[in-house]
Amino acid sequence: MASLWRKARERGLTLGNIASYLSLTGMRLGGEILGTLAIRLKARLLGISLGSGVTAHGPVGLLRWPGGRIAIGHNVHFISSWRRSTAATLYAPVRLRVFGPGAVIEIGDGCELSGTSITARSQTIRLGRQVLMGPNCVIVDSDFHAPWPAHQRSSNPGYARDRAVCIDDYAWIGMQSLILKGVHIGRGAIIGAGSVVTHDIPAMCVACGNPCRVVKSAPESECA
Repeated sequence: MASLWRKARERGLTLGNIASYLSLTGMRLGGEILGTLAIRLKARLLGISLGSGVTAHGPVGLLRWPGGRIAIGHNVHFISSWRRSTAATLYAPVRLRVFGPGAVIEIGDGCELSGTSITARSQTIRLGRQVLMGPNCVIVDSDFHAPWPAHQRSSNPGYARDRAVCIDDYAWIGMQSLILKGVHIGRGAIIGAGSVVTHDIPAMCVACGNPCRVVKSAPESECA
């Protein structure tokens, strides 16, 4: 034991460093085990398609109205706890919600979501393979109220204005971005933090701002 402690000291390890490592590892493993078990039980109970290798750190909100569909691919990772989030704290756990019949959320293989909220009211919201969602992003397919006439906004849901959303393979959405209805984000695109995406974004580019605009394209060597 004395020999092990001496080697640890020689490598610069202290009791504080060891305690920090054990604490972080314990929180990571404990949160992931409980979160993964919970999402698997909830998915089975609610009739949600869940692929193999899916993990969750912290609780994941799954809300499926009868007739709606949620499909989660293989090796998807949900981060719903500030303890596990790398870049920032999370405002809330991951939430996937579909309203009435015909509403669909599809999460492709290998996606990573951190405190993401996705709400499909009547259309399809689809994430391709290995899409990265930074902390606290929101995706919606609807305005949730008809804009005009003004006096009917609280009572008129405006379903006719809903539009599908598609985020293609390998896209990276920066933290606290808002993806609005009818948007198509191309393969490999990067959306800067805090962006409000109201129009289509082409593949292999960097776009940011409110409203989100293309600021540069990926190097040609990366576009193959």
